[in-house]
Amino acid sequence: MTTSDTLDDRYGRVRTPRQTWTRAIIIAIAAVIIGGFAWITVAATLDDVQAEGTAYTIDDSGVTVSFQISIPSGRSVACALEAQDEEHGVVGFRVVEIPAADQHTRAFRETIPTVAPATTGLVNSCWVT
Repeated sequence: MTTSDTLDDRYGRVRTPRQTWTRAIIIAIAAVIIGGFAWITVAATLDDVQAEGTAYTIDDSGVTVSFQISIPSGRSVACALEAQDEEHGVVGFRVVEIPAADQHTRAFRETIPTVAPATTGLVNSCWVT
């Protein structure tokens, strides 16, 4: 007889099958919840697109934006590009669709036509299509 068994006998502690099943069910539910959170975290990063504007040039007819995107290989992407004036008002907007490729990171250069003089050009957002 072990020390634990001796103490259980002395103090009347008895494990019933109900306690064992309750503990097993609680552990199973906790495992399912943890697994669900893990899957949500992983699934959210599978289609993650990162875009970074690297440069822009301004002329009378528009803004040319140079940018780089990191996307999952083999996925097509669309990016919203903006030209803004000195008060951050949008004076030009363009959605560019980028076809799928094997490279993870790619660089692009696109021109946004403007309706008024612009002071900057940027990548507003990108998403997997």
